[in-house]
Amino acid sequence: MYKYDGLVVHQSHDDEGIIEIVETEGVRALHFGSHSRQSTMLLSDPNRLHSLYARAMMAGLLFHDSPRDVLMIGLGGGTIAKFLLHQFPECRLKVIEFRGSVLKVARSHFGLPFDSRMKIKIGCGAQHVRQHSREHSELHDLIMIDAYDHAGMAPEVSSLTFFDHCRTLLAKNGLLVINLWGTEKDLFKQVTWNMGRVFGWRILFLPVRGRGNIIGFAFGDQFPKPSMKSLIDKARHLEQQYQLEFPVFLQDIKRSNTSVINRVITK
Repeated sequence: MYKYDGLVVHQSHDDEGIIEIVETEGVRALHFGSHSRQSTMLLSDPNRLHSLYARAMMAGLLFHDSPRDVLMIGLGGGTIAKFLLHQFPECRLKVIEFRGSVLKVARSHFGLPFDSRMKIKIGCGAQHVRQHSREHSELHDLIMIDAYDHAGMAPEVSSLTFFDHCRTLLAKNGLLVINLWGTEKDLFKQVTWNMGRVFGWRILFLPVRGRGNIIGFAFGDQFPKPSMKSLIDKARHLEQQYQLEFPVFLQDIKRSNTSVINRVITK
């Protein structure tokens, strides 16, 4: 069967709806009942980040290049988790995924490994951070949020309260990275306001070229401010190391954050 301009290699249902995996010209993609791709993987190079938004989320390495204790909310095909495990041997991951069926296809069709460094919990990400922030603080140096369904961004992971709980769990010098959908203007404005208030406007945004995604970055209370010169040098180095377009990411961050960039980056 063909759908979304490709061959359907898997189709299943759970209480949240349909899960489809489609292959087109050497790329395997996860769909939740719509044309939008939730995750993509290059079949010839499965450990490489293929999706444009996933690559842009890695722009966080410009500011925090050695993640050690990562909380991920939203698994999708598991391509980001797989990248972190592959590139950072000392990294430990805690992943919260709402749908058990999504975890199954991440294992079966996207090569998500069983790894002692990664713990996966099936449940609500917002509920997880609420519960854990009552008992713990400064657990994670990196929090990554990529929680979408067929209709768009999950509202539970965009509220003021949610970001406040995330700030509690984030190390003082830690970084939060979130995948946003910029075409939903009102929701995007609200999320921006919530992030800014909670994190003292130590926030930056990276529009993903050619896509509706915008990647948001929020910085902990004691995050050290890098200079733009050091970031330019670092972007070149990271590009060679990971084959990702870090100089382009930095250029777009600089262009898109003129009003707040001095809160995060020095001249």
